[in-house]
Amino acid sequence: MSEKATTTVKCLVWDLDNTLWQGTLLEDGEVRLAEEIRAVIVELDARGILQAVASKNDHEPAWARLEELGVAEYFVLAEIGWGPKSDSVRSIADQLNFAHHTIAFIDDQPAERAEVEFHLPQVRCYPAEQATALTALPEFTSAARTVDSGKRREMYRANFRRDAERAEFTGPDEEFLRSLGLELEIFPATETELSRVEELTLRTSQMNATGVHYSDETLRGLLADDGHEVLVATLTDRFGTHGAIGVLLLEKGATAWHVKLLATSCRVVSFGVGTAILNWLASEAAAAGVHLLADFRRTDRNRMMEIAYRFAGFDDQDCDCRGALPGTGTEGVERLHLVAEHRDPPSTMRLVAPQLAARVLSQPTTGA
Repeated sequence: MSEKATTTVKCLVWDLDNTLWQGTLLEDGEVRLAEEIRAVIVELDARGILQAVASKNDHEPAWARLEELGVAEYFVLAEIGWGPKSDSVRSIADQLNFAHHTIAFIDDQPAERAEVEFHLPQVRCYPAEQATALTALPEFTSAARTVDSGKRREMYRANFRRDAERAEFTGPDEEFLRSLGLELEIFPATETELSRVEELTLRTSQMNATGVHYSDETLRGLLADDGHEVLVATLTDRFGTHGAIGVLLLEKGATAWHVKLLATSCRVVSFGVGTAILNWLASEAAAAGVHLLADFRRTDRNRMMEIAYRFAGFDDQDCDCRGALPGTGTEGVERLHLVAEHRDPPSTMRLVAPQLAARVLSQPTTGA
């Protein structure tokens, strides 16, 4: 089954005339927003699905009308002009850094949908008459709402402001990162964060080390298992919170800790979060006197995660500790190895993290 068929939609792109609103703005002057459509917009926003606009219209009057109708705030991006709709949808995906199979497009014109489908075959297209039924479709329905769902739109808007300031910043990139007041917090997951952890394993493809999805049931079992750690990472700065941006699943052995999964949000790659997490983990493993093993399975999108592991010093070298933990049993999974050593915390962010070595050493372990 294709990713397009199985992935939850991360952004819905709306046409305006006779789709989002009733009527054609340039012809009718006055257009109307049905309350049923307003309800769909509000509900998708609450579920954490971003929304954008791709419309053939003059930008200023179209955006002014969205503001008058009270829904402009729900759209993180608006590509309003006279170019091909496929260009608009592609631009939205690029600005959000979303894979095309996570984008949906709705339009009343068959020719416009066909044009998008031809140039962007992974984008899911829907006719306008299906608008009120979108919230009932499985691809628009996550298993559970997460602690970050209702904040996702504001997080992306903050990210656009952050990017704009970064573009104007004239000093070294490291100085800009310091100016943000970044704080990375790593902590054991609780019941509250479980849905977001599951979502990260589902939604994150570029920075997911194995591409494996861990269900809510599996995660609950790991939470209750003294031989495992389920850790969540959150990131904040002076623009606001980035929310829960990382998950680390760790199996604790007597001679090695096994990273079964590391996934971080693509939105925070440029802040060096993945490296910060791996360096912290290396220091904790060194304090506990164990090696680190990490599962990695190549997908068509996670090359960046492989680079992060290699940059952190993980390699393919064999070691005596490999026998301390059983194999994954998952086809295509490589087991990487790192001789753990202390590493200094990042200079560009404040790191708040548990003393995992001390806590783990006091608990039962698996393996030899």
